[in-house]
Amino acid sequence: MRWLHQFGSLPYFYRISRPLAWSLAIPGLMLAAYGIYGGLVLAPTDYQQGDAFRILYIHVPSAWLSLFGYTSMAVAGFVALVWRLKLAEIFLIAAAPVGASFTFLALVTGSIWGKPMWGTWWVWDARLTSELILLFLYLGIIALHNAIESPRTAARACALLAVVGVINVPIIHYSVEWWNTLHQGPTVTRFGKPAMEMDMLIPLLSAALGFTLIFGWLTLWGMRVQLLWRERRSRWVGRMVAGNSDA
Repeated sequence: MRWLHQFGSLPYFYRISRPLAWSLAIPGLMLAAYGIYGGLVLAPTDYQQGDAFRILYIHVPSAWLSLFGYTSMAVAGFVALVWRLKLAEIFLIAAAPVGASFTFLALVTGSIWGKPMWGTWWVWDARLTSELILLFLYLGIIALHNAIESPRTAARACALLAVVGVINVPIIHYSVEWWNTLHQGPTVTRFGKPAMEMDMLIPLLSAALGFTLIFGWLTLWGMRVQLLWRERRSRWVGRMVAGNSDA
């Protein structure tokens, strides 16, 4: 419990956030590089989709991060609304642009993948439409935060939107099972044996884990920026800047 209270302290979090961010960045970049190289170069050609399937090594991790990012923001939003924890508010705001970037990447790579598979860049498919709505939710949180002058009021409004909007996450995940869509069904997360050979699956899992660590790295750096801006008038920030300590 003492460690938990320490982690909730803004000065303590700022001190540990830099080494924590680098501990995520280095393995994240290495895993992502191996996963993408293994998928684009080492993995065998798919017998149905040919080499066009290789874009999934970027598309699938990006799509996973779009859902994971928003879900984590909704959890942080709930904590911020109930317990008024500043660190949860800061995480919510810092994670939004990172999650929006991965969501946009998922939509773009999905369109590139869909062109040779479906013969079109875009269809108003249940999975694609709900993923596009997720991007709008991310952008709405970013816009709402920038539109409200008071940081705490803005954070509470963003937290409420994140909690309400999380209903879209299960809709995205189960859309291919609930409706008749062009998007293929689950491949890795299906019950039983995944519908991929191990020499294809291992690079994909490596890329997904690497992208997840990169998400954490970028979010931590964003939290450091948000924390300094929000606490710029506090004594501990003033002392840190005056002493040029860990700035």
